[in-house]
Amino acid sequence: MLGLIKKDLLMIKGNMRQVMLFLIVFLILALQENNIIVIVPVFVSMMVFITTFSYDEYNKWDAYAITLPISRKDIVKSKYITSVILWLIALLVTVVIVGIMGIFEQNIDYFEMFGMILGCALSIVLLEAVMFPLIFKFGVEKGRIGLFVGVFAIAALLGFVFTGIDLENTNGFIELFNKYYYVLIPLVAIILLVISYFVSKRIYLKKEF
Repeated sequence: MLGLIKKDLLMIKGNMRQVMLFLIVFLILALQENNIIVIVPVFVSMMVFITTFSYDEYNKWDAYAITLPISRKDIVKSKYITSVILWLIALLVTVVIVGIMGIFEQNIDYFEMFGMILGCALSIVLLEAVMFPLIFKFGVEKGRIGLFVGVFAIAALLGFVFTGIDLENTNGFIELFNKYYYVLIPLVAIILLVISYFVSKRIYLKKEF
């Protein structure tokens, strides 16, 4: 399985020029608006990682991989582990950049930035948790379409639900979240990825190439 992880990381390494270009452009934008910087690294990490699925699909990697002495479960697991590695690297890069910016600017609210970083990271995990099973089931292009349709459907559903909720009764939950968000967000992210992994594994075990 380490070989599978290394394969994906090497493919990503081949796209480092594009990654650096994205980061430079967004860092320039961040000079005007500090909040943008918390979005950039994790978003770029997700977009770059999705390209590994595209390369695999284009080169018909899966049809070859299942003939190797590795299990389908390990193939799926390696994708999730690689995505987590990139996710953690992106978070580290974000923290370092925010720290550097804080040296030159005195008006940065680190507590607010930390909350935004975790919130953005959770959003990316949610997108990946939904997208990965769709990609394993339908392929990259159809998976992306399914993701967009699903996001809009979920947004519409949440909007409908929240219109019928008395926000005054949710104050206790909001206070609890504000107090323990640094624990709750990573916990939710882990749960989402675990559920997504088992769904993807079930799909991949039954898939024919």
